[in-house]
Amino acid sequence: MDAKTLYAALRRIQEPKGYFFNNDLDGMTMPLLENLLVNKERYGHMACPCRLASGDFELDRDIVCPCVYREADVAEYGACFCGLYVSREWNEGGIERPTVPERRPPEKVMAALLGG
Repeated sequence: MDAKTLYAALRRIQEPKGYFFNNDLDGMTMPLLENLLVNKERYGHMACPCRLASGDFELDRDIVCPCVYREADVAEYGACFCGLYVSREWNEGGIERPTVPERRPPEKVMAALLGG
């Protein structure tokens, strides 16, 4: 699978749920999708490319894309932590675009750093 195929497949699933890909396709969306595929090859699951993954699916479960933090991030900020998934309003420039803070608990980050 390549990033364009992944884009098409995920778009069909996510847009009806109200999650849109960042409209900066060349600068954000396609590179992030390519890195999701790299992580799938590396770890066996599509861990968020913006976070440190441990490689252990159970430890990484919360950051397997779309991560468990996406819904709250998009609801509050209009975009997920990576900026891969955004709201329609975010893409249209109708809302501010603040930096989305990390919601992942520090103990999960530390577990990834220490390899589980």
